[in-house]
Amino acid sequence: MILIAQDSDLFMKRMGEAEELPRTIVRRVVKDKLSRCSEDGEISINKDALLAFSESARIFIHYLSATANDICKESKRQIISADDVFKALEETEFPEFVRPLKASLEEFRKKNAGKKAAVSKEEGDETNKRRKLEGGSPDKGESSNKDESPIKGESPDNGDGSDSQ
Repeated sequence: MILIAQDSDLFMKRMGEAEELPRTIVRRVVKDKLSRCSEDGEISINKDALLAFSESARIFIHYLSATANDICKESKRQIISADDVFKALEETEFPEFVRPLKASLEEFRKKNAGKKAAVSKEEGDETNKRRKLEGGSPDKGESSNKDESPIKGESPDNGDGSDSQ
Protein backbone atom coordinates (compact mmCIF):
# COMPACT_ATOMS: atom_id res chain seq x y z
CA MET A 1 0.00 0.00 0.00
CA ILE A 2 2.89 2.39 0.65
CA LEU A 3 4.01 2.03 -2.96
CA ILE A 4 0.56 3.05 -4.21
CA ALA A 5 0.53 6.10 -1.94
CA GLN A 6 3.97 7.14 -3.18
CA ASP A 7 2.87 6.71 -6.81
CA SER A 8 -0.26 8.72 -6.08
CA ASP A 9 1.78 11.53 -4.48
CA LEU A 10 4.14 11.59 -7.46
CA PHE A 11 1.18 11.64 -9.85
CA MET A 12 -0.47 14.51 -7.98
CA LYS A 13 2.83 16.43 -7.88
CA ARG A 14 3.29 16.01 -11.64
CA MET A 15 -0.33 16.98 -12.31
CA GLY A 16 0.15 20.12 -10.22
CA GLU A 17 3.33 20.97 -12.12
CA ALA A 18 1.57 20.41 -15.44
CA GLU A 19 -1.15 22.89 -14.48
CA GLU A 20 1.23 25.53 -13.12
CA LEU A 21 1.55 28.73 -15.03
CA PRO A 22 5.10 29.61 -16.12
CA ARG A 23 6.67 31.54 -13.24
CA THR A 24 8.61 33.89 -15.50
CA ILE A 25 5.44 34.99 -17.26
CA VAL A 26 3.54 35.44 -13.99
CA ARG A 27 6.47 37.44 -12.55
CA ARG A 28 6.62 39.61 -15.68
CA VAL A 29 2.87 40.32 -15.64
CA VAL A 30 2.80 41.12 -11.92
CA LYS A 31 5.92 43.32 -12.05
CA ASP A 32 4.64 45.15 -15.12
CA LYS A 33 1.28 45.89 -13.51
CA LEU A 34 2.75 46.85 -10.13
CA SER A 35 5.40 49.08 -11.70
CA ARG A 36 2.62 51.05 -13.41
CA CYS A 37 0.91 51.54 -10.05
CA SER A 38 4.06 52.39 -8.11
CA GLU A 39 5.80 55.75 -8.15
CA ASP A 40 9.31 54.43 -7.44
CA GLY A 41 9.07 51.84 -10.26
CA GLU A 42 11.18 49.02 -8.80
CA ILE A 43 9.05 46.30 -7.20
CA SER A 44 10.31 43.14 -5.50
CA ILE A 45 8.05 40.15 -5.20
CA ASN A 46 8.38 37.54 -2.49
CA LYS A 47 8.53 33.94 -3.75
CA ASP A 48 5.39 33.06 -1.77
CA ALA A 49 3.57 36.07 -3.21
CA LEU A 50 4.53 34.97 -6.71
CA LEU A 51 3.19 31.48 -5.97
CA ALA A 52 -0.03 33.02 -4.62
CA PHE A 53 -0.47 35.10 -7.80
CA SER A 54 0.20 32.04 -9.94
CA GLU A 55 -2.25 29.84 -8.04
CA SER A 56 -4.91 32.56 -8.06
CA ALA A 57 -4.56 32.98 -11.82
CA ARG A 58 -4.70 29.21 -12.37
CA ILE A 59 -7.87 28.89 -10.26
CA PHE A 60 -9.44 31.87 -12.05
CA ILE A 61 -8.64 30.30 -15.45
CA HIS A 62 -10.21 27.00 -14.36
CA TYR A 63 -13.33 28.74 -13.04
CA LEU A 64 -13.69 30.95 -16.11
CA SER A 65 -13.11 28.08 -18.55
CA ALA A 66 -15.66 25.86 -16.77
CA THR A 67 -18.23 28.68 -16.91
CA ALA A 68 -17.48 29.35 -20.60
CA ASN A 69 -17.79 25.62 -21.27
CA ASP A 70 -21.22 25.56 -19.62
CA ILE A 71 -22.33 28.51 -21.77
CA CYS A 72 -21.04 26.73 -24.85
CA LYS A 73 -22.89 23.51 -23.98
CA GLU A 74 -26.11 25.44 -23.33
CA SER A 75 -25.82 26.70 -26.91
CA LYS A 76 -25.34 23.07 -28.05
CA ARG A 77 -21.84 23.72 -29.34
CA GLN A 78 -18.56 21.95 -28.62
CA ILE A 79 -16.05 24.74 -29.28
CA ILE A 80 -15.72 27.62 -26.85
CA SER A 81 -15.65 31.01 -28.58
CA ALA A 82 -14.41 34.39 -27.39
CA ASP A 83 -18.05 35.43 -26.92
CA ASP A 84 -18.49 32.51 -24.50
CA VAL A 85 -15.55 33.83 -22.47
CA PHE A 86 -17.04 37.35 -22.47
CA LYS A 87 -20.37 35.97 -21.25
CA ALA A 88 -18.57 33.88 -18.63
CA LEU A 89 -16.81 37.00 -17.33
CA GLU A 90 -20.17 38.73 -16.95
CA GLU A 91 -21.74 35.66 -15.35
CA THR A 92 -18.89 35.35 -12.84
CA GLU A 93 -19.34 39.01 -11.90
CA PHE A 94 -16.27 40.39 -13.72
CA PRO A 95 -18.01 42.54 -16.34
CA GLU A 96 -15.32 45.24 -16.02
CA PHE A 97 -12.88 42.85 -17.76
CA VAL A 98 -15.01 42.47 -20.91
CA ARG A 99 -14.29 45.83 -22.54
CA PRO A 100 -10.46 45.70 -22.12
CA LEU A 101 -10.41 42.05 -23.16
CA LYS A 102 -12.38 42.81 -26.33
CA ALA A 103 -9.99 45.68 -27.14
CA SER A 104 -6.99 43.43 -26.52
CA LEU A 105 -8.46 40.67 -28.66
CA GLU A 106 -9.17 43.10 -31.50
CA GLU A 107 -5.60 44.41 -31.36
CA PHE A 108 -4.27 40.83 -31.39
CA ARG A 109 -6.43 39.95 -34.41
CA LYS A 110 -5.25 43.03 -36.33
CA LYS A 111 -1.63 42.26 -35.55
CA ASN A 112 -2.04 38.64 -36.64
CA ALA A 113 -3.93 39.63 -39.79
CA GLY A 114 -0.95 41.76 -40.77
CA LYS A 115 1.43 38.89 -40.03
CA LYS A 116 -0.71 36.42 -41.98
CA ALA A 117 -0.82 38.77 -44.97
CA ALA A 118 2.96 39.16 -44.84
CA VAL A 119 3.48 35.39 -44.56
CA SER A 120 1.06 34.73 -47.43
CA LYS A 121 2.86 37.28 -49.60
CA GLU A 122 6.25 35.74 -48.72
CA GLU A 123 4.94 32.24 -49.49
CA GLY A 124 3.56 33.47 -52.83
CA ASP A 125 6.88 35.15 -53.66
CA GLU A 126 8.82 31.99 -52.76
CA THR A 127 6.51 29.85 -54.91
CA ASN A 128 6.95 32.19 -57.87
CA LYS A 129 10.76 32.18 -57.43
CA ARG A 130 10.80 28.37 -57.36
CA ARG A 131 8.66 28.19 -60.46
CA LYS A 132 10.92 30.62 -62.30
CA LEU A 133 13.99 28.62 -61.30
CA GLU A 134 12.30 25.42 -62.47
CA GLY A 135 11.42 27.05 -65.78
CA GLY A 136 7.71 27.29 -65.11
CA SER A 137 5.50 30.31 -65.43
CA PRO A 138 4.82 32.19 -62.22
CA ASP A 139 1.06 31.69 -62.58
CA LYS A 140 1.05 28.00 -63.42
CA GLY A 141 2.94 25.02 -62.12
CA GLU A 142 3.63 23.79 -65.66
CA SER A 143 6.94 23.94 -67.43
CA SER A 144 7.21 26.65 -70.07
CA ASN A 145 9.69 24.64 -72.16
CA LYS A 146 7.54 22.03 -73.94
CA ASP A 147 10.43 20.62 -76.00
CA GLU A 148 12.15 19.46 -72.85
CA SER A 149 12.89 15.75 -72.81
CA PRO A 150 11.85 13.76 -69.74
CA ILE A 151 15.36 12.29 -69.38
CA LYS A 152 18.36 14.57 -69.66
CA GLY A 153 20.77 13.81 -72.46
CA GLU A 154 18.18 12.20 -74.72
CA SER A 155 16.60 13.92 -77.67
CA PRO A 156 12.85 14.23 -77.82
CA ASP A 157 11.05 11.48 -79.69
CA ASN A 158 9.67 12.74 -83.00
CA GLY A 159 7.21 9.90 -83.12
CA ASP A 160 8.53 8.53 -86.47
CA GLY A 161 10.91 5.98 -84.94
CA SER A 162 13.97 7.54 -86.61
CA ASP A 163 17.16 8.41 -84.79
CA SER A 164 17.86 12.00 -85.77
CA GLN A 165 21.16 13.08 -84.25
